[in-house]
Amino acid sequence: MARDRTWLVAAAAALWGTDGLLRAPLAGALPAATVVFWEHLLAIVVLIPFLPSAFRAFRAASVRDRTAIVVIGAGSSALATALFTAAFATGDALTPLVLQKLQPLVAVVAAALLLGERVRGRYWLFAVPALVGAWLVAFPDPLSAQLRELGAAGLAIGAAVLWGLGTVLGRMVGVQTAPRDVTVLRFAIGLTASAIIVGVQGAPVAITGSQVVPLALLALIPGLLALVLYYIGLQRTPAARATLAELAFPATAAVLGIAFLGVHPSATQWLGLVIVVAAITALGLRERGTEPVVLAPTG
Repeated sequence: MARDRTWLVAAAAALWGTDGLLRAPLAGALPAATVVFWEHLLAIVVLIPFLPSAFRAFRAASVRDRTAIVVIGAGSSALATALFTAAFATGDALTPLVLQKLQPLVAVVAAALLLGERVRGRYWLFAVPALVGAWLVAFPDPLSAQLRELGAAGLAIGAAVLWGLGTVLGRMVGVQTAPRDVTVLRFAIGLTASAIIVGVQGAPVAITGSQVVPLALLALIPGLLALVLYYIGLQRTPAARATLAELAFPATAAVLGIAFLGVHPSATQWLGLVIVVAAITALGLRERGTEPVVLAPTG
């Protein structure tokens, strides 16, 4: 049996947790479309040597896989990230939290429909605590949380659907296409899509010198590095399992908020952080056994 890599997906998601430290200040200074365009452009500059191989892999892929790669690049990368950045610009701190609650549910349904994955009843022994823990991490007072901005919630839901679908499609194309090629194609197609978004919205392309470094860090750490690890892990991790490992994202963001942003978590937030980490770790260990709770198709 192929060795499970749930832990690697969780490590990639932990790198995504650094995203907010860089994205929030940029979202207040630049239009969402501009931030996303530069994220993809800077990543592609680094990936230029790998573009020919990636394009050959794209041409060799089936029509189904090529379609999936385009959806990943244009939808899950460019459009979803633009929605996420725009949600930050509203000033509504609940937006990324809504996103994290919906994405696993979207991915489980899509994995069943597109990949034939099936989850056993015991799956929810890990999924429900992980989702509850993420909710507790999100809100200092989890019983009185309210969505303050309907528009921000809509942006988050749109991003959640696209990213949840991206998890499933990434798993699907990763069977035949190398993780490096999927990563390069995601950024290349995402760059084209983000350029179109900039043009349609009339957003500026110019940035200041002081914005280059945070944009580069955003593109290369929670962007490029995280995605390389993510697609390597996704090759041997069913999507329904990977989407729970991705909840390491809000857990890491909470830790960084405590360390660098002067956040003082409530007792329930500490409890939620422990629950999320425990649920993800327990799932990864459980799936290394002979009776995994997520059944991937064998054919």
